[in-house]
Amino acid sequence: MTDHSASVETPAPGSRMPAWLPRAMVLAFALLGLFELVNWAAHALIGIAVMMTVAFFIALAMEPAVDAMAARGINRGLATAAVFIIVFACTIGFLVTLGILMVETVGNVLDELPRLLDELVSWVNHTFHQDFTVHQLRDRLFKDSDVISAYAERAANNVWGLSNTVLGGFAKVVTIALFSVYMTADGPKLRRSLCSLLPPAKQGAVLHAWDLAIDKTGGYLYSRALLAVISAVIHGAFLWLLGLPNAFALGIWFGVIASFVPTIGTYIAGVLPVLVALTIEPIDAVWVALFVVVYQWIQDYMLQPRITARTVDVNPAVALLSVIVGGALLGAVGALLAIPATATLQAFLSEYVKRYEVAADPRIERRGRIAKAHRQVPASPDKTPPPSDR
Repeated sequence: MTDHSASVETPAPGSRMPAWLPRAMVLAFALLGLFELVNWAAHALIGIAVMMTVAFFIALAMEPAVDAMAARGINRGLATAAVFIIVFACTIGFLVTLGILMVETVGNVLDELPRLLDELVSWVNHTFHQDFTVHQLRDRLFKDSDVISAYAERAANNVWGLSNTVLGGFAKVVTIALFSVYMTADGPKLRRSLCSLLPPAKQGAVLHAWDLAIDKTGGYLYSRALLAVISAVIHGAFLWLLGLPNAFALGIWFGVIASFVPTIGTYIAGVLPVLVALTIEPIDAVWVALFVVVYQWIQDYMLQPRITARTVDVNPAVALLSVIVGGALLGAVGALLAIPATATLQAFLSEYVKRYEVAADPRIERRGRIAKAHRQVPASPDKTPPPSDR
């Protein structure tokens, strides 16, 4: 009798797909699809997240003034409206002042351009022993009209893109303003809603961190505003003494830009007064530049430490690093918000990070080591004459 079971081939080990492999492949594809979906959503919503962050910090900065008005019996909604109307009016006034300055400065530069070119060409000829003329420069500039036409055509093609950028920026500003108004007016309700999601043990820590953020952000804004007022008055008076037109408008420009633009604001603000001075008396531009540098030194080492001592106390190196990091992450918005965010984080860590007492040690301060070394210098040998042999 033939054994049919022996003729059936048994599968070789490992020739059949493991049972878990299809499930693993489906899970891998599902995770990959979920990652792509989250990545797409993050890129699509990052603009909204940035706007909400800016609105939150604006609400933190406005809340001390609103709280002070509400404590006097004013309705919180009316107090919020009054504070934001004042801020909006100041912003519009600054923008109008800036527009007038720009228009008048450009007009003065265009009017004085022939004289400035004559003086520049005369200086180049005298210094480098050349024989240039303004007519030669003009002929060389307008000789290749195709280049100028290409620039004009490119600018015309970019008008639509520029208008879209302006409209998009205006829409973002309106969105940020609306959300910041709502967050400020409903600040107590927002905190109550957030605390209702947390256990009682965590609510105190959250409210304390919120108070720290309000104190530091509001303190940063008000200290910068005070520095801007002082800078505007001093620079306006100096430019008025020099006889520059629109001296106090230039002072307002300088005070706002130098105080609210981190790190490089002073140098950006100094360009416009120097340009105005060049159109009237070039030597005045030198005095303006020197005054800007001297005042910046006085502000950094005398005014700012006293004004910000009770509001935002951040080490200058840490402040510069935070501005660089914030600018790298969120651009200009991140640079503006970096210092109050760093001050808030620093204050929060100073309360919750355990610190230890440091024993007195001369190695901590070099002055102590140097003084100790001076005390250990041996006294000079006695130079009294030897006793006589008599």
